[in-house]
Amino acid sequence: MTKDYYKVLGIQRNASDDQIRKAYRKQALRYHPDKNKHAHAEERFKEVAEAYEVLSDKKKRQLYDTQGQQDTRRSSADHSSDFDEGMAFGSGGFSYHFHGDPRATFAQFFGSSDPFTSFFEDIGRLFETDEDFSLGRGVGAAGLRSAQLSPEPTIEHELYVALEDIANGCNKRMKISRAMVLSSGELIRKDKILDVEIRPGWKSGTRITFPKEGDQLLNHEPADVVFIIRDKPHSIFRRDGSDLLYTAEISLKDALCGAHVMVPTLQSGPLELCTKAGEVIKPDSTRRFAGHGLPHPRDNTRRGAIIVSFSIKFPDTISKHIASSLAILMPN
Repeated sequence: MTKDYYKVLGIQRNASDDQIRKAYRKQALRYHPDKNKHAHAEERFKEVAEAYEVLSDKKKRQLYDTQGQQDTRRSSADHSSDFDEGMAFGSGGFSYHFHGDPRATFAQFFGSSDPFTSFFEDIGRLFETDEDFSLGRGVGAAGLRSAQLSPEPTIEHELYVALEDIANGCNKRMKISRAMVLSSGELIRKDKILDVEIRPGWKSGTRITFPKEGDQLLNHEPADVVFIIRDKPHSIFRRDGSDLLYTAEISLKDALCGAHVMVPTLQSGPLELCTKAGEVIKPDSTRRFAGHGLPHPRDNTRRGAIIVSFSIKFPDTISKHIASSLAILMPN
C-alpha cells in the first residue's frame, strides 16, 4: 500500500515548498533518535526523511501526486522511462526506494543552521590531569576562516590556578571533549589534550584561546576554546594584583610590648617581622615586605609585596588586679 507522505509530515496536499521544509524540520527534530528515546522514534524518523525526499523534489512529488494514490495495476516495466532511480510502480501504485539513511537527509537539511544548540550543551566538559607538559599552543586543523561557514560559539572554561603556579609559571595539560557531526549526521565525541601555558604573574581573568579546537557542526567552523584563568583560593594568602595579603595573629601583649612574627612566602623561606618594645601594633596596622609578592605580568623582573596585617587576640576576661593595674598604667 502506498504511503501517505503528506500525512507523515502533517501537511495538506497543496502545501508549498516552504511548508514542506518547515514540516520536515519540525518532525525531524521531534523524532530524532538522539533526542527522542521512544521505541518507534527511529522508524518515524526514517519515514519523515523518506517523505521529505519525495515531496521536496518537484519531479518525484509530481509522479507521486499523479500516480501514488492510484491502484494502477501497471507493471514497473511498462513505465520505466517515467521514473528516476529509486522509484517504480508495482501492483500497489507508486513506490519509492528510500536510500535508508535518514541521518544523511537530516545532516544535509540542517547543514546551514544550528537546530540542536540545546542538544549540544555541556558536551565540552573539562578535566585537569596531573601531568605538566612543555609549552605549546594548540592550533586547529582548519585553515583560514571562510565567509561561507558560520562559526560555532566560543567554548569557555574557567581554569583555577594555585598562587604557587602563578608565582613560578607552569604548564597545565587539559583534556577536552569535542562534539562533531559527521556528514552522515552521526554525532561523535573525540577527546583531545591541550597544553595550557600559565605565565608568571598572570592575573585572574586572563584568557587563553585555542582557535578551532572546539565543537563542530556540519558546514560550520569549529568553535574556539578559551581558558579563563582564575585564582584558586589559598590557605594563607589573598591576592591583590601582584601583592600578597597575609594576616598574622598576635596577642594583645605582643601588640603592646613587641612582637616576633615569622611571615611565610611562596618561593623562599619565611621572613622575620619584629617590633620593638613600645612600638604599638594597632588593629589597622600593616607591615610591607617589598619584592616578595607575585611577578608583574608584563615585567617578571619586578615583583609585588607581601603586606602583613594583624589580628589581635584579646583575652575574654582579666582579673580585677590586672584591670586595676592597667587603669593606672594606661593613659586615658
